[in-house]
Amino acid sequence: MASSLIRSCSRRAVRTITTARFMSNVPENTVYGGPKPQNPNQRVTLTQLRQKHRRGEPITVVTGYDYPSAVHIDTAGIDVCLVGDSASMVVHGYDTTLPISLDEMLVHCRAVARGAKRPLLVGDLPFGTYESSTNQAVDSAVRVLKEGGMDAIKLEGGSPSRITAAKSIVEAGIAVMGHVGLTPQAISVLGGFRPQGRNIASAVKVVETAMALQEAGCFSVVLECVPPPVAAAATSALHIPTIGIGAGPFCSGQVLVYHDLLGMMQHPHHAKVTPKFCKQYAQVGEVINKALLEYKEEVTKHSFPGPSHSPYKISSNDLDGFLSELQKMGLDKAASDAAASAEKMESSQ
Repeated sequence: MASSLIRSCSRRAVRTITTARFMSNVPENTVYGGPKPQNPNQRVTLTQLRQKHRRGEPITVVTGYDYPSAVHIDTAGIDVCLVGDSASMVVHGYDTTLPISLDEMLVHCRAVARGAKRPLLVGDLPFGTYESSTNQAVDSAVRVLKEGGMDAIKLEGGSPSRITAAKSIVEAGIAVMGHVGLTPQAISVLGGFRPQGRNIASAVKVVETAMALQEAGCFSVVLECVPPPVAAAATSALHIPTIGIGAGPFCSGQVLVYHDLLGMMQHPHHAKVTPKFCKQYAQVGEVINKALLEYKEEVTKHSFPGPSHSPYKISSNDLDGFLSELQKMGLDKAASDAAASAEKMESSQ
């Protein structure tokens, strides 16, 4: 009996080892769909953000929506990369954040996760993915981590149901960033993109909502488009970091949209949604437009591509053979044009 049990265990062990060896040949991201374990020497963690907050060091946050932007954000040493539902406006061209779906957001999340190895990654829950029930909210948040490769999620608003959703997501083991003030997903009830906290009742509501999100377990709260004194009050009242956007300098950190701060908003649609509070640290849009115009002009004038951008050669012998084959095929004009192009490239070098 004992020997039989030992043989059975041995066979299972062999199968396990064989399976492990087989699985070890598979790229990690095809085996485990979620984010890689956080390494304090590489990935910014919530612990590090809390330490910065306690020391009074500002936290830097930038939105990112694709692999190139994520690489830039990573290289700059930004603390947090937020894959915002603002992608709906600045990437997809919608007038609001409402149309973007969870599946579309997950595409952005995965691209960012491949490019940003250092920042804490936070993915927005888009409109319609967490309002119906706590089960819906948790399921959506789980997808953002497992399928999107994010470290945390962000959700908007401070209504009782959304605070309950935030609490349920935290209890499911997922870090949550809250968002109060101007909440773009709520423009239907706010009457458009309007700043908040500009009267007594609204200002008190901003602070109370931020405190409720803290009580729900949020690790941070975004304060958008509120007067600086209101943001200062909320920051003072909370034990967690506040991240300002259009909320003045008294928050624990700041966030800006990648395209806004780089000055990429040259398209008429983008120009009309560039927020008043945004400082443009570059005029990348002008550089892009200039480059595209120069490209168009050079192609039109046949000055691009020249010899330096036509690197692939064919030897004289092979060219002669190629021309001969073309003639055999009855493609005399093609052979003539090929010979003429070779002479032109030779003379222009």
